[in-house]
Amino acid sequence: MRLPARLRPPDLVRTGGGGPLGCVAVPGLGLSVRGWEPTLARLELPQAAAAVALPAYGVPAAWGSALGPRDTAQRLLDRLDELRAGRTVLLGHSAGCQVVAEAARAAPDRVAALVLVGPTGDPAARPWAALVRRWLRNLPGETPRQVPVLLRDYTYSGMISFARAMDAARRHRLDATLAGLRCPVLLVRGAHDHICPPAFLERLAGRAACPGLVTVPGAAHMAPLTHPQELAAAVRPFLTGTGTGGRATG
Repeated sequence: MRLPARLRPPDLVRTGGGGPLGCVAVPGLGLSVRGWEPTLARLELPQAAAAVALPAYGVPAAWGSALGPRDTAQRLLDRLDELRAGRTVLLGHSAGCQVVAEAARAAPDRVAALVLVGPTGDPAARPWAALVRRWLRNLPGETPRQVPVLLRDYTYSGMISFARAMDAARRHRLDATLAGLRCPVLLVRGAHDHICPPAFLERLAGRAACPGLVTVPGAAHMAPLTHPQELAAAVRPFLTGTGTGGRATG
């Protein structure tokens, strides 16, 4: 079902100062760019920041289109061209982390650093049953207030697109992608995130060339939606350069 135009989320939100984009965020699978807007607005960076929607990541996907992280990463790079973005920091949430990591692999000269919030791609969660168990364990840490937002976003992106992209994402090895990158990577998880457990984050840190680790107190998997102020505070030092390449815990 196609929603009326007045009910559709935007395919781009932009915050901060003028001039070139300093960082670009990709939402989680099935989520809209509005989920990133409160966090980006609180970063208080001198350069502008934006969140962009991609097929299955905020907008519906064309029937039969390839929705693997590498395919979606190329669409992200094309979108950066449209926005005339230069060398930027890419932020991803959930399966969006796999997309931005693949963009950094494909175009390392265009990506200054990565911020991965609640990354997915854990080989231990590849079976559907394992994914469902992690989602169920994560639910008690989330707030019921986000349910209307999630229903709106998933309805807009489309459950068929969501399922197709999820099937591709669960087969993708984020750890292997990070092993081929040389840029700094900040790895972030909510303290109550059961979709991205601590052991997986530590494993990713071991594969990244310049890793940083940050925990957002009180948050679960949907940190950009539920704890934007805390998330912005956690990643701001990295984005401003004071924490780049460091290994901090919060």
